[in-house]
Amino acid sequence: MQYFRLAGARGAHLIAGSRPAMPVRIDDTSDVLLVVDVQNAFVPRGNLAVARGDEVVAIANRVARAFANVVLTQDWHPAGHVSFASSHPGRRPFEKIRLAYGDQILWPDHCVQGTPDAELHAGLSIPHAQLILRKGYHPGVDSYSAFLEADRTTSTGLAGYLAARGLRRAFLCGLATDFCVAWSATDARRLGFEALVIEDACRAIDTEGVARRRVARNGGHGRRPDPRR
Repeated sequence: MQYFRLAGARGAHLIAGSRPAMPVRIDDTSDVLLVVDVQNAFVPRGNLAVARGDEVVAIANRVARAFANVVLTQDWHPAGHVSFASSHPGRRPFEKIRLAYGDQILWPDHCVQGTPDAELHAGLSIPHAQLILRKGYHPGVDSYSAFLEADRTTSTGLAGYLAARGLRRAFLCGLATDFCVAWSATDARRLGFEALVIEDACRAIDTEGVARRRVARNGGHGRRPDPRR
């Protein structure tokens, strides 16, 4: 897995320690941009606000113009979802409990289906996106990853969609770096895709270093997309 950081109006460069950056060219036949959960819930005044989460909107719009293939993801929970602290009497948001599929962080109610909190941010303007993938709609299991739900067996169908279209390299941006973006990138790699995270187009719930350390454990190196594209 790899991280890259924006540099200039259209370019970007991957970061990983002190290794030198090398060119990357976007391939319209095999590359896809995954814009993860850029929703009202995760920006300031949202129910699960990510600090400075709204800053990714304009960056994602700009980055998306370089891609022929774009997928948007959307957290889409039913009321009373198992991941909500309100569904567990006596529990508070951000506590951890044990469910049948493993540890679960309890969240404030967020991204409830049909509510303004669940809507994509109004400033997100990527009209050429071919797919909006909704996840987290099963009431009894959470879903950080765009590929697999938290039970690690239930597929969202995204891997099959990308494979059917011949899209093999995924660039990821959105919210939040240390949860849905990082889990999606990790699963993409596990499922045989190349995964690259656009660091400047993400913001984290936790400290900024958490997701970078998680990705670094999987190995990464830096490259610079070719600005001549």
